[in-house]
Amino acid sequence: KQITNGAQPLGSVIASKDIYDTFMAAGGPDYLLEFAHGYTYSAHPVPCAVGLAVLDILVREHMIDRVKALAPYFENAVHSLKGCQHVADIRNLGLAAGFTIDAVPGEPAKRPYEIAKTMLAKGFYVRYGGDTIQLAPPFISTPEQIDSLVNALGETFNATA
Repeated sequence: KQITNGAQPLGSVIASKDIYDTFMAAGGPDYLLEFAHGYTYSAHPVPCAVGLAVLDILVREHMIDRVKALAPYFENAVHSLKGCQHVADIRNLGLAAGFTIDAVPGEPAKRPYEIAKTMLAKGFYVRYGGDTIQLAPPFISTPEQIDSLVNALGETFNATA
């Protein structure tokens, strides 16, 4: 999804040199030495064009530099929620963050679901999965928008049973 900014389905395979070399060293005929991942709809020109356009925008609009500049602010903001009710762990990288939420006994996904539902009512989409709340704000976010998101999330954590 990130390759095309969610506009078209497109995937890719990326491997380190060590992993690539391991596959190639497995032996066998040359025509079998590949990462088998192709389908009849693979390399469709429309998603590939969208992916290239997104990459052009990332470069032209200096999005990576924007993320690098905003990431420390985002990190401080999300880690300011340490100590909020039900927050067992906080981790982040760049503009992505995850909060492990203390489980309701026997129902580990219930509390994250309730938190996500409350946040949506406040106008914020946060992803929940299992015992985790996940944040991935847009690359064009402002510090003020990060503050609004994090403040609403902190209030929601502390108000959730």
